[in-house]
Amino acid sequence: MPIALGELDLDEVLRYMGTPPSQAGPELRALAEECGRAVCAAARPRWAWRAFDIAEEEGGVRLSCGLLLPGRDLKAHLEGCVRAVVFCMTLGAAVDVLIRKTQSGDMLQGLALDCAADTAVEQGCDQIELELQAMFPGCSFPFRYSPGYGDLPLTVQGELLSLLDAPRRVGLTASASHILTPRKSVTAILGVADGPIQPTVRSCLGCPARESCQYRKSGGHCGIS
Repeated sequence: MPIALGELDLDEVLRYMGTPPSQAGPELRALAEECGRAVCAAARPRWAWRAFDIAEEEGGVRLSCGLLLPGRDLKAHLEGCVRAVVFCMTLGAAVDVLIRKTQSGDMLQGLALDCAADTAVEQGCDQIELELQAMFPGCSFPFRYSPGYGDLPLTVQGELLSLLDAPRRVGLTASASHILTPRKSVTAILGVADGPIQPTVRSCLGCPARESCQYRKSGGHCGIS
């Protein structure tokens, strides 16, 4: 399924910019809308996925391919699940280029583009999640979980990309410091349970950016919970 980025959620772009939507003036809204259109025009979204049986171990969750996903948080998150879908998604290199070029001349517009791209990644992943859920009728799903969230380390990025053959299939790689390239990209794990599971929500408590989060400092949130 191709990812369609026709129009971005303007309120989400503003939240990423650190501005509560109710407090955003017309000029800032217009800038966010303009940058949203620019990101959608530049983006060439691509994604890849694979499903694996999973087994709990002392140190985390083991995929049937042999890869151990370490950490107590992911293990608890996937409780009741019998499979996990690993997927990746990228907006493509042109979005990174657009943001870098703009930031060198106009920092505010560059910020708006960066935040619009973050919103586009989230909306793309939402579409992917719905597509994957449709492949497993009658199953239940906790929310998608990415490296860097909770105690799942970023060091697994490269291994997940290798499982998906992501460099060849979608042009997505990880640097030596485990940063995805192109930058506006994501890897994620989606649990699959054969029956009902306890509903879960994403929480500030498990977020690696909790202590420095500008949303929390201003009394808001990033919209994930």
